[in-house]
Amino acid sequence: MSDYYYSGKFGIERETLRVDSHGKLAQTPHPFGNYEHITRDFCENQVELVTPVAGSIEEALGYLKVLDDITRKKLAENGERIWLYSNPPHFDSEDDIPIADFTGDHSSKRAYREVLKHKYGKKLMLFSGIHFNFSFADEFINELNTEGMNFRIFKDELYLRLYKQLMANSYLLVLLTAASPYYDSSLDKDGTNGIIQSEYSSLRNSKRGYWNKFLPILDHRNFKTFTGSIKKHIVTGSLYSASELYLPIRLKPKGVNTLENLAANGVDHIELRMFDLEPSAPLGIDGRDLEFAHLLILYLLSLPDFDFNPEYQEKAVNDHKNAALLSPDSELLERGEKVLEEMKRHFNDNKKALEVIAFEKEK
Repeated sequence: MSDYYYSGKFGIERETLRVDSHGKLAQTPHPFGNYEHITRDFCENQVELVTPVAGSIEEALGYLKVLDDITRKKLAENGERIWLYSNPPHFDSEDDIPIADFTGDHSSKRAYREVLKHKYGKKLMLFSGIHFNFSFADEFINELNTEGMNFRIFKDELYLRLYKQLMANSYLLVLLTAASPYYDSSLDKDGTNGIIQSEYSSLRNSKRGYWNKFLPILDHRNFKTFTGSIKKHIVTGSLYSASELYLPIRLKPKGVNTLENLAANGVDHIELRMFDLEPSAPLGIDGRDLEFAHLLILYLLSLPDFDFNPEYQEKAVNDHKNAALLSPDSELLERGEKVLEEMKRHFNDNKKALEVIAFEKEK
């Protein structure tokens, strides 16, 4: 096995909402200026923590702890705190959801959010979660490139192959990390109160969550056709930009996240977007879930390539939504258990990996 097999770069993005002392959405301006590691996503009362790139999951969680401490301390000075649930607290109407007030060089972000408001409504944008970013060590990619292909082309195709596998298996991470079965009725109807237990274990991963109004079918034959098929959706007006592609996995470039940058400079890392906030974990995520995601990436990399045709793409998204049900199909549970068994065999000489897989299987 390669010395670089378990190496890589890791990053965490965590979204939470700011609430006042009554548990209502805070109506104060974002208190962190344009600090790159503490920003907001859609709305002004959301806090997004973006860790620096780390050499391990443990280091990334350490960065997240530092950012979390800074955030909690600053909010406490203003009589506010973070809301550590993926589903929002009670709110009276969409008037309580101010769009993030990006200005100056960042004003284009505001314009994009105005588009989202008109297209999807503001309530949807309150759902919060964790995004996990990962990239392989270049040394490891070089070792895999046994035929000496152009490094950039080989790397992009490798990540595209992994992307397809993760899309097809994203349901498993939903089954294992869904943590938001309860929500406030104001999410359904303005002015109503009361906690509802939904039919979903994760509202934001369910059919009620973050999805486009149509299923964007993409061409996965190679990296060029892949980026070209995303561009087609943008040119025809189906999507405003690549950022509006609401699928659970993304291929991301280094630096500014645009399709042009991705097509021109290639893949820097892959992003897994389905993790609910875990309210029982102080930082909103159990490190073992991220460790498992890393192991799943390594396992899926060992599988052969396949044709991710339109029917398969539709099935993958339906499986993902099905996994967000409180009672998902037994077939999905059996498939998930089979993957865990195969992962146990794949990592049979790694004690720590086997402990992580056992932790997930117990769930």
